[in-house]
Amino acid sequence: MDLCFFLGCNMPAIRPDVESAIRLTMPALGVNLVDLSGYVCCPAFGAFPSMDTESQFATSGWNLSLAEEQGHDIMVQCGSCYSSLHMGLEHLHEDEELRARVNDLLKPSGREVQCTTKVRHISDVLYNEVGPEKIAEKIKKKLNGVHGIVQYPCHTLFPSEVVGFEESPRKPVALRRLTEALGATVDAFSLEYQCCGGAGGFAKTSPAEADAFTKTKLDAIINETKAEFIVVSCITCLMYMDGIQEKLNKQAGKEIYNIPVFDYNQLLALCMGFDGHKVAAISKIPRDSILRRF
Repeated sequence: MDLCFFLGCNMPAIRPDVESAIRLTMPALGVNLVDLSGYVCCPAFGAFPSMDTESQFATSGWNLSLAEEQGHDIMVQCGSCYSSLHMGLEHLHEDEELRARVNDLLKPSGREVQCTTKVRHISDVLYNEVGPEKIAEKIKKKLNGVHGIVQYPCHTLFPSEVVGFEESPRKPVALRRLTEALGATVDAFSLEYQCCGGAGGFAKTSPAEADAFTKTKLDAIINETKAEFIVVSCITCLMYMDGIQEKLNKQAGKEIYNIPVFDYNQLLALCMGFDGHKVAAISKIPRDSILRRF
């Protein structure tokens, strides 16, 4: 299948190794990635919706129109980008007057949004199109005997009637099943479905509260599981769960938190035999304990 790959902002700018992992693994699983030339910010929830919703939907419309021009659905890794684009599509599809106003704004650029494309999260594509069974067949090295926990992106779960692709948004299974396909044991714990704490509005406006929120989750991981890694499927979750551990260690004056964090496609790439220096090179918390297995 062919899908337009929406990179977002953080991945190419801050964690390009995640992009490399996705570009290597998805075609190997039968998903051809088509570059979405000319894309702009999704737009980010923390900015546009707070100031001007018409500009918000015009920005969504611009990005959606690029995919429509290519004739393919959009695939997104970032949870926020996924939700923003998905909700933009929903509003533009349901509200003809809004779509008309947005198309008037887009007209000078020669673009028009018709709402004929779909927005897919990469976990949805991997789980529902590729499938854990095919992934298990494609990997060369397994994470047998290695324990981990999964961090679900909030924006892929709620509002479930708009963005959801899980049978139960309150008990999602896709990322767990995908990780188990790599041979790993995924441990359950009391705060498994809790937000990472890195959501823009929370972490930016109330950093101390966000830090404490995530510390509570990290403590639960340490005390209730045997986790040797955290696996995520959102660039914000990746950067925050990785960076917050370094920050908390500095605040404590000693190393307490040292659980390496990976995007799912990074672990998948490693299990498929791709070079760790290309697909998992950037992190705050050292990943050697996992990387040496490959």
